[in-house]
Amino acid sequence: MVIDNHEHVMLPTSLQIQKMDEAQIDKTILFTTTPHVERAKTAALKDIDKEMAVLYRVLGGTYTPEERRAQMKACIVELTSAIASAPDRFFGFGPVPLGLSLPDTSAWIEQHVVRNALKGVGEFTPGSDAQMEELTPIFAALSSFPGLPVWVHTFHPVGIGGLKILMRLCEEYPSVPVIFGHMGGIHWMEAIAFAKNHNNVYLDLSAAFTTLSVKCALTEVPERCLFGSDAPFGAPLLCRQLIEYVSPSAAATEMALGNNIARLLQL
Repeated sequence: MVIDNHEHVMLPTSLQIQKMDEAQIDKTILFTTTPHVERAKTAALKDIDKEMAVLYRVLGGTYTPEERRAQMKACIVELTSAIASAPDRFFGFGPVPLGLSLPDTSAWIEQHVVRNALKGVGEFTPGSDAQMEELTPIFAALSSFPGLPVWVHTFHPVGIGGLKILMRLCEEYPSVPVIFGHMGGIHWMEAIAFAKNHNNVYLDLSAAFTTLSVKCALTEVPERCLFGSDAPFGAPLLCRQLIEYVSPSAAATEMALGNNIARLLQL
């Protein structure tokens, strides 16, 4: 079974399924999204920038905490509606606000993630080292929710400082499975080396910095590599073909394309 571990909700859902079918993907894990770049009229910068403007505001911290929580709740409704439209094709991960107390974080996870039968939490995209530190209550809360992984964006704007903070959290909470989204970006060598020595760390291969980084990850830690496309920002078919092209073995390919994430989520 081929499973894309990371796509954002695309509208209409039929477009998402069309992309999955084109790549022969059986199931996809959906994440909420604020921008819908698939709605851009063209691939010109001016059209994409219009759709991305809301994301820039989120990363820049211009929304109040109350506004951001309201956005998240609306996005969760959009996510669960997409899953309900094709439950045989989709699972989901749910967002959790930063800046909440530990009890409030746990309550949010229970209400918005567990009760919606979502499989994990994220995507978190920390815009600064300080925001990466704010993941501490997320990790602490997840210690009480066995089996729920956390998906953290580790490419830009996350730098080496933020990545090291995340690594420290992985060591402080070894029972929490952590997916390094985009496998560390330009710091892919550090991410792979860390994953080799920490069994709770998984490497998402979407939006990788180089094809060499994907080949290296599949060589060093094939049992914890996860196929992802980051659609609509990446093309599922091309992302699958990249893994098949650079993989050192058929066994590594099978693990990355679906076996690893199926095992992690107990699908």
